[in-house]
Amino acid sequence: MWNSAMRCLAALLSSAAIAAAPTMACADNYPSKTITIIAPASPGGVTDLLARTLARRFIADWGGQAIVENKPGANNQVAAEYVARQPGDGYTLFIGPETTFIVNPALYAHLAYDPVKDFTPIAGLVSINHALVLNPSVPAGSVKDLIAGSSGHLNMEMFKAVTGVNLVAVHYEGATPALEDVMAGHIQLMFISTGSAMPQAKAGAVKIIGLGAEKRMALLPDVPAIAETVPGFTAVSWFGLFGPAGVAADVVGKINAEVRAVFAEPKVQQDFLDAQYFESLAGAPAALAERIRSEEPKWRKLIRDAHITVE
Repeated sequence: MWNSAMRCLAALLSSAAIAAAPTMACADNYPSKTITIIAPASPGGVTDLLARTLARRFIADWGGQAIVENKPGANNQVAAEYVARQPGDGYTLFIGPETTFIVNPALYAHLAYDPVKDFTPIAGLVSINHALVLNPSVPAGSVKDLIAGSSGHLNMEMFKAVTGVNLVAVHYEGATPALEDVMAGHIQLMFISTGSAMPQAKAGAVKIIGLGAEKRMALLPDVPAIAETVPGFTAVSWFGLFGPAGVAADVVGKINAEVRAVFAEPKVQQDFLDAQYFESLAGAPAALAERIRSEEPKWRKLIRDAHITVE
């Protein structure tokens, strides 16, 4: 007990010396109050589902309280700005989609948050591979056929950029109405999350000719990765867990270990990840930070070259 107290005191003194604001928590007594997990979308979506999955586990394993607050709006900016202004004590966490960190900086001339300086990467969560789906009447049976003869919009722009195929983008309010129009033949093709596409593909309402994963998915070994035809192409959305800037390393480590334990469970793998065709990204905080660093330039170039602007 004495050693635990001394470790916390040392951490607080160090924080005070560096930042003159010892608001950080210590892993030995964390959590000692309610954890709030911010989801940047309305209830029912992927971010909300991830937030509630983690909240339940935090309560079960650590006791205390963990709640979810939904803050949708402005392409995740509402939630991101809110989290960026909270103290870095580990009690405000953020389910961050990749667009928050690698797309918004290129889309918007002025952001109310800094995607690097205002956040602490804690753990990767999941990646979602997007499927290239066609109306069954389209004669192409493969990506090679399609070349020869938007994430959805941006993924389509990336596909156009690396293949040279001339496609016209049609913008929708969401993925569901776009998929319905592919099924009806009003538009010919689109990128959509694999989990959303599979029920319609199994029913024969659409056909999947490729996946945006780096390699074939274990769950769909017969569906080729687009990268097999177009080297280097990916169409993947991902989500990570972040805190505000300044979360103590030992608190980050404790939360990270819990996230990894959650996604390593066979039941979570089967009932959550596999059921949605998600893939786990649970790993070290440094891996999440590196993902942002390495992917941001690619999307910035694409957005600039395609002259994509926010309407």
